Amino acid sequence: MNQRLISEIGRTQRLEILNSLKRTRGMSVNELVGKMKMSYMGIKQHCLTLHRDGYLDTWRRPQRMGRPEMVYRLTRRSHDLFQADSNQFTFDLLKSAQEIYGTNAPEKLLYNVFEKKTAALKTKAKGNTVAERAKWLARFRDGEGYMTQLVTGDEGGPKILECHSPIMNLLERYPIIARLEQDMFEAVLGTPVRREIIRNSGLYECAFYFSL
Repeated sequence: MNQRLISEIGRTQRLEILNSLKRTRGMSVNELVGKMKMSYMGIKQHCLTLHRDGYLDTWRRPQRMGRPEMVYRLTRRSHDLFQADSNQFTFDLLKSAQEIYGTNAPEKLLYNVFEKKTAALKTKAKGNTVAERAKWLARFRDGEGYMTQLVTGDEGGPKILECHSPIMNLLERYPIIARLEQDMFEAVLGTPVRREIIRNSGLYECAFYFSL
């Protein structure tokens, strides 16, 4: 987490706004007021400050009736405010492995890491059914900083939804991680999994759809 950015944001209420927006595709001032129990003008002023400093942008959300509603959402700059488990040293290690052992060395190392992580999760996982294991896995991943929730009743079927990735920079550099994560979810849940990702401005949603 970038301490300079944290000090720049300053107030606890602004951090709460950012955390609330991180788990959604955007919220209006009225929605933030309802969630945070603050005054409309107080929330509005914080949003304007965060927008000015480059942490939020706005878009117009269509309404069933009337004019579109203005909604605040995170920008890519806000990503550094949240947990990160990889850094430049990680990249340097993988690059050195590639230089010493060949082009496929980083992927082999990542495969080995996820293989061990998968085995450990399968040992820890609790639940006799897919639904029980999904609930456990969502709670575990949330504790690791993925801002995870289990969503049921969705049109596409049940899913584990993640709104942050602490290894985003690794994921962007080594796309194989996406498949390794999907394989890990399948192994822990014991059922086929489909991984879908949405990225737009500062929005990150990674959904792991599964069958019960």
